[in-house]
Amino acid sequence: MIYLLLSILSSSVIFVVFKLYTKFGINTLQAIIVNYYIACTVGFFGYIKNFDISRVSSELWFPGTLLLGAMFIGVFYLAAVTTQKSGLSVVSVATKMSVAIPVLFGIFLYNESTGILKIIGIFLALISVYLTSIKKKDGISIEKKNLIFPLLVFFGSGIIDATIKFLETNYVAETDVGLFSSTIFAIAGIIGTCILLFQAITGGLKITFKNILGGIALGIPNFFSIYFLVMALRSPGFDSSSIFTMNNVGIVSISTLLGIVFFHEKLIKKNWVGIGLAVLSIILVSQS
Repeated sequence: MIYLLLSILSSSVIFVVFKLYTKFGINTLQAIIVNYYIACTVGFFGYIKNFDISRVSSELWFPGTLLLGAMFIGVFYLAAVTTQKSGLSVVSVATKMSVAIPVLFGIFLYNESTGILKIIGIFLALISVYLTSIKKKDGISIEKKNLIFPLLVFFGSGIIDATIKFLETNYVAETDVGLFSSTIFAIAGIIGTCILLFQAITGGLKITFKNILGGIALGIPNFFSIYFLVMALRSPGFDSSSIFTMNNVGIVSISTLLGIVFFHEKLIKKNWVGIGLAVLSIILVSQS
């Protein structure tokens, strides 16, 4: 359970950092790419012993990290487009409700438990994510022509979590969790660097020191959000569908409360109802 709590806290810190990006005018793409290298470095120096880089490409999980690294960048880009076209609330809902994909993945592929308390808890969790994420009294509205973008964010985010579960279960040894996590970030960073090089060639690149600092601030909690999630999935007593549900709902709830404390965000009645349902869903899932 401690790993799950640490994963939730790490991911919630990421939310605070993203909010600060807006306040200080940090280029999100540049900071994200720097963040991948910082996250990779944290793993290499903090959680990897007797490292031999030549063996990484021969690991059975390596092809999966190539997919995950590319999807990290791709989903980020789609999230940015969705924010521009439909708003931040739509992105938040699409990202967090994607928990349905790894939950179904665990239930059907690994025959995880489906007790009545768990089913009710998961259902309430999805409702709580929606209610907590919306910031307008009239809910969320998406133009039909822009619907494809949040759908891609939904499926992309869900596939990332399901892929991490699949690789963690079948290929990643417990001693390789740090190396596995760092490799994902390294690949994402390399792909991101290629994007920056393209921008440099086309004359659209201007790197500033504050963007680098933004990447450093994001990279540390970002590494731990993945590392602790993988460790939580290995914890006895909870299956992956429960872990993913509690993790996502916990992130939404804590992030919302942090927004109130540090950024003086005002919540509408639906948000408070969502937080209440989030707490209830976690209790039901954990008790199941």
